[in-house]
Amino acid sequence: MTIAAHPPGLSDVAPGRLDEASVSVNFADLHPPLARHEAKVEAERCYFCFDAPCQKACPTSIDIPLFIRQIAADNRYGAARTIFDANIMGGMCARVCPTETLCEEACVREAAEGKPVTIGLLQRYATDPAIAAGKSPYARGAPTGRRAAIVGAGPAGLACAHALAIAGIESTIFEAHPKAGGLNEYGIAAYKAIDGFAAKEAAFILSIGGIEVRYGAALGRDVKFDDLRRDYDAVFLGTGLGATNKLGLAREGELENVVDAVDYIARLRQAEDLTKLPVGRRVVVIGGGMTAIDIAVQSKKLGAQNVTIVYRRGADKMKASRFERELAQTSGVVIRTWARPVSLEGHGDALSGVVFEDTHERDGVLASPGSVFRIEADMLFTAIGQRGALDALDGAPIDVKDGRIVVDAERRTSLEGVWAGGDCVLGGEDLTVSAVEDGKQAARSIAAALGVARI
Repeated sequence: MTIAAHPPGLSDVAPGRLDEASVSVNFADLHPPLARHEAKVEAERCYFCFDAPCQKACPTSIDIPLFIRQIAADNRYGAARTIFDANIMGGMCARVCPTETLCEEACVREAAEGKPVTIGLLQRYATDPAIAAGKSPYARGAPTGRRAAIVGAGPAGLACAHALAIAGIESTIFEAHPKAGGLNEYGIAAYKAIDGFAAKEAAFILSIGGIEVRYGAALGRDVKFDDLRRDYDAVFLGTGLGATNKLGLAREGELENVVDAVDYIARLRQAEDLTKLPVGRRVVVIGGGMTAIDIAVQSKKLGAQNVTIVYRRGADKMKASRFERELAQTSGVVIRTWARPVSLEGHGDALSGVVFEDTHERDGVLASPGSVFRIEADMLFTAIGQRGALDALDGAPIDVKDGRIVVDAERRTSLEGVWAGGDCVLGGEDLTVSAVEDGKQAARSIAAALGVARI
């Protein structure tokens, strides 16, 4: 990734497009928290359905009617405990889950009125005070003498470690980055989790004890897979997707300001002063998922004048939810569909534009009628998906398909004593909530395999 600031002219990438006060407003909390009265009024809208469809739609099966009833009864701590029993990362999931396509879409009031109970905001209302207190409400189990190695301190790894601690199984997490949290810390839009919330939640989870985190320890570089299998009773892989896809176009790796969106978001999330981040005046984003939306919206919030997302198929095929697409559009982002990039143009080493060809589907296959168009750009973000970086497994006999690890219902891999979960496994939904469920289920399976009482 090469980002170069230029004065206005043929290429215009620069920091400080907006002053600090404007940036602060732009990156304020996307969904401000509910006050006590607001939460109680919203909670009383719930029908407390028997066999609730919202609970069925939740990947972690949170008892949603129960925790909402507890909020209505002014039992905020009880509501938090109900949530954490199913999802120890309920605070972040309340912020980043696509509730509009999960629990809230299934809400009976959504079907009846088009206005569901705001489950995500109620979940945040319940969990925020407990996380702010910084102490897990769960007791660490009596030590069993068993130990597990966990690769990755993202949602799957943290959830697995916490559940193992309750069972009395010590764990060591090997994390390549200097902070825990995975994509919650490095990969989501800053306006979704303000004030260092990801770090606070990670500290809350780790506070149970019995969990050691070794930062700056990358699998394959600093620790070997075979050593983990030898030294620990169980291994859990929560490595995420370590590699990003490329466009495969000429000069992609040569032109300045052709940037991987994942890398830029990580830089943005760790920046102490957002006004110092260089951003283009004319920004193009290629992709149709959450990362594409996040980088596009944040580019606008940093002061980019023109931001365009280009996706090769129709809007209905975009992985980003309708809510996220509307958020981008109301933030001033243009979304163009049915087009794919064919070449990059530059003045010297600086990007100047992207040439696209129109596309359509023919018998389910993407095709092009031959027409092309050009969008001027001084900054291009690529957000066309990630893939597994499995070289660190040193050729271990683990079944892999499409660059992801194959697991069963208990998150066991084909290699005895090794489990996996989160974005690195086949069939995952690339959601925080799904990764948490993977970690929880893997911990239960590990405990059973090691002869420890069922969690």
